[in-house]
Amino acid sequence: MGKAADLSEFDRGQIVMARRLGTSITETARLVGCSRSAVVSIHSKWINDGDTTSRLQCVGRPRVIKEKGRRRLSRLVTQNWRQIAAELTAQYNADPSASISEHTVQRTLLDMGLCSRRPTRVHLLTKRHRQLRLQ
Repeated sequence: MGKAADLSEFDRGQIVMARRLGTSITETARLVGCSRSAVVSIHSKWINDGDTTSRLQCVGRPRVIKEKGRRRLSRLVTQNWRQIAAELTAQYNADPSASISEHTVQRTLLDMGLCSRRPTRVHLLTKRHRQLRLQ
């Protein structure tokens, strides 16, 4: 069973305002369209911390390649698109501050939508083929 989507900031603000106006937990949940436990946890977080921001996007291990590194990797690929992942990794790691694995490069390239393709062999068109095609 997966988790429900995170509530938007507007919905969180609605929960806080409804509870401050004296609306019950059940009515607030019905108004926003979420569970009662979500209303309770958001309201208690607002009371304790004075903030309702979600930390859902901050879970897990931090990425090794940040946005600047992704742009750099994209630039390396566009300079020579025939390189394999091992060569890209060596070029990326030439910078003394960078140290990533080949698997990380492959995964990042896939996330960026750059996947390997084998060029298809197509016979070139002759003059006769071109003339027939134009007709």
